[in-house]
Amino acid sequence: MAVIETVFTDSLSVTRIAGRYLAHQEGLPKLPVPPLQQTCERYLAALTPIVDPEELNHTRKLLEEFQKPGGVGERLQKGLEQASSYVALSLYHFHSYLDYRMPVVVHSSPGVVLPRMEFSDRQGQMRYAAKLIAGVLDFKSMIDNETLPVEYLGGKPLCMNQYYQVLSSCRIPGTKRDTVVNYTLDKRPPTHITVVHNFQFFVLDVYNSDGTPLTVDQIYIQLEKIWNSSLQTNKEPIGILTSNHRNSWGKAYDNLIKDKTNQESVRAIQKSIFTVCLDAPMPHASDDMYRTRAGVQMLHGGGSRWNSGNRWFDKTLQFIIGEDGTCGLIYEHAPAEGPPIVSLIDHVVEYMKKSEMVRTPMVPLRMPQKLHFNITPEIKMDIEEAKQNMNIMVHDLDMKVSVFSHFGKDFPKSQKMSPDAFIQMALQLAYYRIHKRCCPTYESASLRMFRLGRTDTIRSMSIDSDKFVKAMDDPAKHNIEKVALLDKAVKAHRAYADMAIRGQAIDRHLLGLKLQAIEDLAALPEIFMDTSYAVALHFNLSTSQVPAKTNCVMCFGPVVSDGYGVCYNPMDTHINFAVSAFNSCQDTNAARLAQALEDALLDIKTLLEQTPKAKL
Repeated sequence: MAVIETVFTDSLSVTRIAGRYLAHQEGLPKLPVPPLQQTCERYLAALTPIVDPEELNHTRKLLEEFQKPGGVGERLQKGLEQASSYVALSLYHFHSYLDYRMPVVVHSSPGVVLPRMEFSDRQGQMRYAAKLIAGVLDFKSMIDNETLPVEYLGGKPLCMNQYYQVLSSCRIPGTKRDTVVNYTLDKRPPTHITVVHNFQFFVLDVYNSDGTPLTVDQIYIQLEKIWNSSLQTNKEPIGILTSNHRNSWGKAYDNLIKDKTNQESVRAIQKSIFTVCLDAPMPHASDDMYRTRAGVQMLHGGGSRWNSGNRWFDKTLQFIIGEDGTCGLIYEHAPAEGPPIVSLIDHVVEYMKKSEMVRTPMVPLRMPQKLHFNITPEIKMDIEEAKQNMNIMVHDLDMKVSVFSHFGKDFPKSQKMSPDAFIQMALQLAYYRIHKRCCPTYESASLRMFRLGRTDTIRSMSIDSDKFVKAMDDPAKHNIEKVALLDKAVKAHRAYADMAIRGQAIDRHLLGLKLQAIEDLAALPEIFMDTSYAVALHFNLSTSQVPAKTNCVMCFGPVVSDGYGVCYNPMDTHINFAVSAFNSCQDTNAARLAQALEDALLDIKTLLEQTPKAKL
């Protein structure tokens, strides 16, 4: 009998039905190419609140020229409509991560903060780590057996490919471009994980010779051996090399693997199913600051003095378990978006609640294998450079992780409003109050209705949101008018989000036309060299809703130097927020935006409660 489970997200419910992965994948549609005129009209609408009228008029003329029958736009559109071009575009998102040359730390890899654990010693740390490892292996068994429930959204099946990319995979640095390797389909798939403690890496086999996974007790015994073999803390933090600028790391990598021992150690890390980082305790933080400190520990490890060298940032999945009870993970973004990672977390957290009933076989276990590195003076210099760069990043990242405890998604639902759209409008209001202007806002929309689909952009800042935020603090406007503008803005956001997940948003299409032009034409069309295009792509607010059953929150860095990264997990009665900015920008401040967001949410709630219900 099929197992059916419904998970409520914001706009539609995701239903999980037991099914075979590959059979289901074949039937998924390809990403559609939206009509050219539709995208041009929607692009102009998106620009209206963010560029001045003169600039907008110039862009309107360029778009009219671009769309002329038989013109450049039509030619590029036809090129895109040849299936192969647009299928390649759905993979472009994946390749864009690999072309990106900034460090993956802060700039690309998201972290996840899990609820604080009640342990504060190595036994508690290792017991928790052992159960977590067993939970991930349980999830892996569903992937291996192709019994992972297939997800449906609004009755339509979703692409499950990303679930099959996160285990036994790793990013490989290059001097100009990176690659990703996945060892799942090897003739002999990996049976080990990597454990790192005190900057030292170990291979831990997690399966018995008969193919059964180790029990929690067996894993615990093995982790004890690792801990006892890595007590000295004077080792070179080889892992910190993975935090450097990609070109620098690519050069250092080529140099590192010239040595046979180093090459074998690196390959063992890359091939492992996932990595577990047993972290040293971080400096004590007050209860108010604890979540923020946990957020930065997940994103970068706290700097070279703390746990930044206790990582291999190229590894797709790294679970972080601190001796002080701080737990979470960081993942390399190229293979997957947030939802598959959160599904994995939800599964593992549920698994860890079960009491252990499995009897541990009394068989001797092989000693975990310590990975050795030969550090030449040149590699030592590369490590020192990576340390310095990491410490600069650590000092530059401004972070605030908070819990908004006044209400959760229950309140917007009681007002018949989409919780996600409600939160996005509060975010627009918070930004406007601080900066006295609106800004281009990115919210990720999943394209998993399509085969190998990744994401497109929900443009949360719209003509309607612009009108609402300007009216909200205007004493000349009556409450009933403000509520009407809010309602309209929320509905416009919801409509754009639904359009985006159905492959009809503008950003992926515009990018496709641009890439097609680069491939086909000698000169780039003027619409892509226009100031408006640069403004539209400068996302001062980069946001993502990552809902989970677990009381966790994802965090990531801003995408522009004068911007913010905002991630949130709306629970029924509270909302977990993570806000980031850069200290090097004088105009942005993470704590200030987090406070403004809290005020905006409360002010909107008050507005709705004080305004008599009218037929809007």
